[in-house]
Amino acid sequence: MNIHRVLRRVTLIAILFPLARPSFAANSNYNVLFIISDDLTYTALSCYGSKVCKTPNIDRLAARGVRFTHAFCQAPYCGPSRASFLSGYYPHATEVFGYKSPRPQIGDRATWPQHFQNHGYYSARVSKIYHMGVPGGVELGKAEVGSDYYNGADDPRSWTQRFNTPGPEWKAKGDGETLEGNPDGTRPVVGGNTFVVVEADGNDDVHADGKAARKAVELIEQHKDEPFWLGVGFVRPHVPFVAPRSYYPPYKPYEKMVLPEKVEGDWDDIPAAGINYKTSVNMQMDIRRQKKAVGGYYASVAYMDAQVGKVLDALEKADLAEKTIIIFTSDHGYHLGEHDFWAKVSLRDESAGVPLIICVPGKEPAVCHSLVELIDLYPTLTSLCGLEIPAHVQGQDISKMLDDPTHEVRDAAFCVSPMSKGFLLREHEFVYIQYGEDASDGIELFDMENDPKQYTNLASSPAHQEIVADFKAKLSAKLQEVRDNDL
Repeated sequence: MNIHRVLRRVTLIAILFPLARPSFAANSNYNVLFIISDDLTYTALSCYGSKVCKTPNIDRLAARGVRFTHAFCQAPYCGPSRASFLSGYYPHATEVFGYKSPRPQIGDRATWPQHFQNHGYYSARVSKIYHMGVPGGVELGKAEVGSDYYNGADDPRSWTQRFNTPGPEWKAKGDGETLEGNPDGTRPVVGGNTFVVVEADGNDDVHADGKAARKAVELIEQHKDEPFWLGVGFVRPHVPFVAPRSYYPPYKPYEKMVLPEKVEGDWDDIPAAGINYKTSVNMQMDIRRQKKAVGGYYASVAYMDAQVGKVLDALEKADLAEKTIIIFTSDHGYHLGEHDFWAKVSLRDESAGVPLIICVPGKEPAVCHSLVELIDLYPTLTSLCGLEIPAHVQGQDISKMLDDPTHEVRDAAFCVSPMSKGFLLREHEFVYIQYGEDASDGIELFDMENDPKQYTNLASSPAHQEIVADFKAKLSAKLQEVRDNDL
């Protein structure tokens, strides 16, 4: 009998008789361990080429999995990005552009973890998987009231169980400094979406990510005998840049941090809408503060990486490494001074691009340069686990890339930034960014073969007008395709 037919019968029994959920031995599907870091640029990972920030545990994954070099989010800030890859819809399909759950828009359609739950999996999230405010949703005093007190834009139907992990965030005891909007040094350490560095007292478990790792380890042990979809959300390196003191020495003195190249007149050919919402200028960060921001960010990444290692160790200890697909990614990228931009929202590669590593037991490690999107995770993992891909899912199944890294499923990656009314079509040769559906707020075009750091905007070049016209038509067609859905 066809194995998929057998799996469907087992799944049907699990749905009809939930008290008799099949053990792993009775279900040949893989477990899914989904690890996501918040606001993480691929440029900060040693497996992606960083010579300064060391991430040995994420490197462990890259050494045994497929590392994607051209993976892109669908929106370069938390809320719409997470709503997209979890629901399987692009932001312009659901019009979830802010910090809210996609549930009202998708109705009874299953989210990615819910689809697995419907097929007999234990599904759980630890900390931030859907959008949750950071630091506001994490701070002790707000979250400590109870595990269900603050769930952000969470979707309870996605989970068998869910767990929050409160921490002190910017209020952590230690040595802190506000870097943003503090040119005279008199501003105290503050919360919110503000660049703050805190060299914190205490060990890993004082903070949200240490608690998240500890809970994930506990859940792996508790549910090792049944199939699970476990989402582990780490909030670092999202601001504030808070980590235990022990993670800072490699990045001190901060003066040794090297900032990206600053090019005279870099913004001269960029439309106003293309200037990021956080820059060295409007944040009033001098060179000292910029370098400290980079060092604080790297220390936060190192701390997060150590927590990833604890979860991977627990999976191996439970003898589940060969039964579990592991995904590591971020909700979007992050600027660390490129073009004098900081943080997210921009549609440049540093912000729209994401690290993505997929480890499937038995498959050879590889590096894949094909264009992929976070929205592809839902159909890909569904396919790898032998489940039927729901009809509503708008992403592509990229599972063939895990055997053949040269395989392509798309000509361009698509990303939108509603804050700037921006749209990105990212091809291998060119990057096209359009502001406004009618391009009324400007266009950017970059030749990635000759200008990989995106310094020269070719949108007004007479020699490139045919390319610009072609991209305009492609973008219009893509938006029509995205909006042509079953909602």
